[in-house]
Amino acid sequence: MQVHIGCCGWSTSKTNYFRLFNTIELQSTFYKLPRLETAQRWRSELPDGFVLCAKAWQGITHPPTSPTWRRSGLKPPELQRKAYGLLRPTQDNFGAWELTRAVCEAAGVRLCVIQCPPSFKPTKEHVSNMGAFLSKIERGDLVLAWEPRGEWLQNPDLIKKLCKRLDLVHAVDPLRAPPQHFGKRSIAYFRLHGFGKPSMYNYKYSATELKHLAQIVSGLKVREVFCMFNNVHMLDDAKRFQRILSKA
Repeated sequence: MQVHIGCCGWSTSKTNYFRLFNTIELQSTFYKLPRLETAQRWRSELPDGFVLCAKAWQGITHPPTSPTWRRSGLKPPELQRKAYGLLRPTQDNFGAWELTRAVCEAAGVRLCVIQCPPSFKPTKEHVSNMGAFLSKIERGDLVLAWEPRGEWLQNPDLIKKLCKRLDLVHAVDPLRAPPQHFGKRSIAYFRLHGFGKPSMYNYKYSATELKHLAQIVSGLKVREVFCMFNNVHMLDDAKRFQRILSKA
């Protein structure tokens, strides 16, 4: 089993990051897709063996009313004409996916994370739309990881059913809920956000929690595991977890 440890976003300079880790989950691709030339440059900068993951563009997941679009560079009138978001099988969403896939291929992204907003609840309509959309898109060699949130976590059987039918890796924080499916390529993908209020991201994992995470990882029967920290202290937590896992 190969274990990849990294952060969701550049938590330090690229030179230092490449020295520390062998994977990253790009966050900028969620807010605004780069030009293909930029994505190709990213690929040329990667060290041998480095695994690039990326968050899918919000065009396929978040409707134009979402505040996340403020960082998109698109003006409100432009967005009002678009049927974006919520994994609906609309022409705009299919176009948004093609743009996302093109950037991922240009950058050499291996795994693309689909994170839906809280408004994407486990309703019959959303389940139907999700199936209609994800069953028709062209993936190429991309692995898709889906992170259901909120009310979805109360229905693990539905998560497992959808992941199996649509060949999705269940992206989850295993300290909150167990993974339900690893996809055809036998991959576990963990996104570690932290706990607490008002902001769960402003969190530092304890040694006990990281040791528990190491036990979970060591007990998996998969080909690969990604442990991606997505909290304020992600750089330090990822380094600490590396040390703990090496001793497990």
